[in-house]
This record gives sequence, C-alpha cells and structure tokens, in this order.
Amino acid sequence: MKRASMQSWLCASALLFATAGIVRVQSAWTKAEAQIQRHNETTLAGLRPGQSTLGQAQKLYPLGDSAVRIGTSRLTDPCSHLMLALDTGAGRVIQDVHVELNESISGTCETNRGPQWATGRGLHAGDPAERAVSLYGEPNSRSPSTKNGQPLELMYYAFDWAGPDVPQVMEVVCTAPKHGTRGRVMEITLAAGSL
Repeated sequence: MKRASMQSWLCASALLFATAGIVRVQSAWTKAEAQIQRHNETTLAGLRPGQSTLGQAQKLYPLGDSAVRIGTSRLTDPCSHLMLALDTGAGRVIQDVHVELNESISGTCETNRGPQWATGRGLHAGDPAERAVSLYGEPNSRSPSTKNGQPLELMYYAFDWAGPDVPQVMEVVCTAPKHGTRGRVMEITLAAGSL
C-alpha cells in the first residue's frame, strides 16, 4: 500500500471512529434528556386513582353523605373557587380525581386559605399552562376545546409507559392564550384507566 493511501485510510478510520463516538454520546444524551422531560403522576388532591378508596377520601375531606354512593362525589371550596370530583366504581375505589377552578363557585369563605388540591408534582388549578409542560414534558397530544363559549386547550398525557400500577392518563385543560396573556390551568383530571 502506498504511503498516501495508508495516510488517507488512517484518517478515514479515525474520522469514522470519532463520528461513532459522537453519535453514541448524542444518543445517550437524547435518552437522558427524554427521561428528564418525561414524568408520570400518581396523585391528585392526595388521592391515587385505582388505589385510593372513598373511605380514605372521607378521612381527608368532608364529603358527607355523598361519599356512600358509587358514582361521582363532589366537594366545593368557595375560598379558592375549586371543585373536587371523585368518580368511583365497584368496591368504592376511586377511578378518577378531578379538580376544577370555577370562579362561579360561591358561598361563605370560612378560612383564609383554600385546600391544596394539587398533583403530587405540584401542579395547581390556576397555574400558568406552561407549568404543566415544565413538570411533565410535552403532552402526548394537544387539542382545542370550548366550555361555556370560552376557548380552551386540552393537554393529554398518557402514562402507560410507567406500568400498570400507576394512573394511566392525565388531562390538563387550560385557557387558550390570547392578546399577550398566558394560558392558565382550569382543570386537572387524573384517571386509573382511559378517559
């Protein structure tokens, strides 16, 4: 082999080896970044869909007689304008937990501070919409929606990748940003199964 050909072959081999190392490092970085960006959720309002029962919910919140029925139990807080809804199935196991910010909820406010009905990672109704993305990563899908004539955006998170022992779905409904204002979280639903 000629000296020039040998040098050319060595340079090409070195370049190929260096490129393979860069691709390997980029691949590892992309996987690590994806793991950092992707988080599942297990609780909303201190309850875990698919595992928590109405009895446990009743110890946390004054649900009254509504907690003895299978179906939907609701609790409202006029101080924070929040509603908590629990959907139960057979065995009084909670299947869905739903928190909604609704300014029309009224009544006597008995405390200065409303309930802390948030996700385990700290997402509250009323937070800026981008907080959901910073906590959980990009949603699996986004779609426009409306409620009472107000334009909304639905962010859908599927957690089936985290295994069957965790809630499988979270929906975050936000106001649509307009005229320079940011969107705001209006509803959060965490469900044991599909919605």
